[in-house]
Amino acid sequence: MILLDGRTAVADYQLRGVHGQTVAALAGRILSGEIPEGATLDLTALREELDVSLTALREALKVLSAKGLVDARQKRGTFVRPRTFWNTLDVDVMRWRSAGPPDMDLLSNLTEVRSVVEPAAARMAAERATEQDLADLTSALACMADPTEDAVEADLDFHRALFGATHNQLLIEMQRVLANGLAMRDKIVHGSAQAGNPVPTHGLVLDRIRARDPIGAEQAMRALLDESTKDFARIATTKEPHRTG
Repeated sequence: MILLDGRTAVADYQLRGVHGQTVAALAGRILSGEIPEGATLDLTALREELDVSLTALREALKVLSAKGLVDARQKRGTFVRPRTFWNTLDVDVMRWRSAGPPDMDLLSNLTEVRSVVEPAAARMAAERATEQDLADLTSALACMADPTEDAVEADLDFHRALFGATHNQLLIEMQRVLANGLAMRDKIVHGSAQAGNPVPTHGLVLDRIRARDPIGAEQAMRALLDESTKDFARIATTKEPHRTG
C-alpha cells in the first residue's frame, strides 16, 4: 500500500501501478519539503513504509534521479538534491508541484515567464492564426463567459488555443508545461469572489488576433497579464478561503 499522507498524487502515475505510485509518493514528499533538500533517504524504512520491494523503490528513484530530484553517491547513499538541480520544466515535476497546496514561488516564476512568452505568442497568433484557430479561440472564450462551464478549464483552453495558433511547436510544448502552474493559479483566482471578469481582457486579445493586428494583440495580452497579476496579488494577500471547483 502506498501512503501519500493526504497529498494528491499525479493521476497519470497512479494509473501506472505500484511503480508509478511509488514515484508519485516520493516526488510529493520531496517537492513539499517533507523530505528536505540534502536529506539522505533511508531506503529500508521507505521500502517498509510504502510496502514495496527494494527493486520497485530503486526503479522509482531512477525516475526521480532523471528529473534531478535525487542522486546517489558512495558512502553517502541516495539523497535529495538541492532545488537548483531539479528539472522544473519537466512536465511531471510541474504537475507534482501543482497537485499540492499553492506553491507561491512557482506562481511568481510563472507570472514572470508568462510576461515574456505570452505577448510574443499573441503577436505570432495574429500573424499566423487559421480559421480553425480562430474558431477554437472563440469557442474557449464563449465557455469562459458561460457560468455553467468550468472556468479553469475554459481559461486553459483559451491559452492552449492561443499557443496553438502560433504554429510554433516549441511554444506549444512550453504551453503544456506552463498549463499545470496556470491551472493552480486559476483555481485560486476563479474560486474567489474577488476575481475580476476575465472575459473582456481575453476578448480583446481575440479581437486583435482576428483583426490580424500583431502589435495590438501583443499589447492586449500585456494588458490581460497586468490584470491577471493584480487579481492574483489581491486574492493571495487575503484570508479568504479559496474554492477549487
